[in-house]
Amino acid sequence: MNAFAPSPHDEFEDDLDLEFAPQSGAPLTPAASPVHGGGPLQFTAPAQPQPFGGPPETPGAQPRVQAQPPATVAQPAPPMATAEPFNPVGDMIAGANMALAEVSVPRIAIHVFAERQDTLAAADRAGQDRRLSRATTTIRVGGVNAAIDTYQHEPTPPLVIVEHTGDPRTLLYDIDRLAEVCDAGTKVVIIGATNDIILFRELMRRGVSEYLVAPLHPLQLISAIGGLFNDPAQPFVGRSIAFVGARGGSGASAVAHNTAYALSERIGANTVIVDYDLPFGTAGLDFNQDPINGVADALSQPDRLDPVLLDRMMVRCTDKLSLFAAPATLDADYEITPEAFEEVTTRIRSTAPFVVLDMPHTWSRWVRRTLISADEVVVVATPDLASLRNAKNMIDLLRQNRPNDAPPRLVLNQVGMPGRPEIPAKDFGAALGVHPALTIPFEPKVFGAAANNGQMILDAAAKSKASEAFQVLAQIVSRRELPALSAPKAAEKSGGKSMFAGLFKKKGG
Repeated sequence: MNAFAPSPHDEFEDDLDLEFAPQSGAPLTPAASPVHGGGPLQFTAPAQPQPFGGPPETPGAQPRVQAQPPATVAQPAPPMATAEPFNPVGDMIAGANMALAEVSVPRIAIHVFAERQDTLAAADRAGQDRRLSRATTTIRVGGVNAAIDTYQHEPTPPLVIVEHTGDPRTLLYDIDRLAEVCDAGTKVVIIGATNDIILFRELMRRGVSEYLVAPLHPLQLISAIGGLFNDPAQPFVGRSIAFVGARGGSGASAVAHNTAYALSERIGANTVIVDYDLPFGTAGLDFNQDPINGVADALSQPDRLDPVLLDRMMVRCTDKLSLFAAPATLDADYEITPEAFEEVTTRIRSTAPFVVLDMPHTWSRWVRRTLISADEVVVVATPDLASLRNAKNMIDLLRQNRPNDAPPRLVLNQVGMPGRPEIPAKDFGAALGVHPALTIPFEPKVFGAAANNGQMILDAAAKSKASEAFQVLAQIVSRRELPALSAPKAAEKSGGKSMFAGLFKKKGG
């Protein structure tokens, strides 16, 4: 909501719904009357502002009678029933937006003025979401009138979200009143009850940033906020996938590295591995790369990171896979703030569609924040009691702090170790309330040979069960399918024969 910036919808300026225009001889509506000193204050800056819904004044004509504000102001709607509000279109839009692009909201203040109980609940859940963790959200009861009263005495934040349950005429009138107390540069999102394209166009013409129809899904609101603050210079925000072990020795790093390799070489997506286990990271060893101080250098100067510097700090393993390796030395104490980890992760996400975070088996404030803010979390556990206890604690914490996300993925690793009593996968998942997304068999020779040779399982043992498991896990976390085999490879796999050859084979005899 910027009183000085031109609106991108000025071409609809004269495309007004006749339903909103006053009839000849009928009293003027508040939205059409010049009650604000010659016309309602527009959010845009037209050359000659005209009262909305009526013809312009002609010189020498009798002045029109000024209309009074509505006799009754729209009151907050009564509390909604306990049933969950149903908005299939909003839910569909929210789901599609969140699947297609990840949301990144900067450090801003957001004020929400809601009238309906379900809108208050949706705003509250949205404010607790990880995607708005950097923003400060304040939720207040009341609609446009409450916002006007508030901003008569205090400056407006970068984003104001107000709900209006009245009719379109009253909505437009109240929006003009709100514009008088809003600072230049403030973005305004309106939540209304009328689903009308002409009303939407007129709100856009007046400088409103977005119009949503109640009831709202929390993800729908989050997606709308994220869309307002997308950086045009940043083409995308990569999807971050954090791998963490439920206990030491669970093989979380091996699972993370092999899954990232499958993402790049089988899915065909550009991927970056970030080894956050600074003193003991194994990403350099697993990919047979000389250790460098890429992650450590980035964490020591997060504000100076740019695409050129990030590219220099990374090691390119393949055409589509880059490595942000840990120094793997004990020369430093690595006392780094959680804000530095958050900033580095945010910068790296702008370099590739998928960013795999190899988390250390430790617990600190930055580990907790990184796991909560990740787009996907994969907990790697072994089928024993210690892993069950630790995995349950992790999953319960993440569920509590990620109310709008699916629960973490559970991967059972090293299943079938000879001589070790194991908790069955079914019982393991039932205790956590999460069905294991994948079970990786215990294959010490395969993993040992690959680690010693600096290879991934897909190269060292392409036909093993573990290789197939990593390709499946790559599809799960990326939400993509493996590309189909090319024609030559498909023909070679089938022995060069047509799939219809057997239909025409002559019977002997």
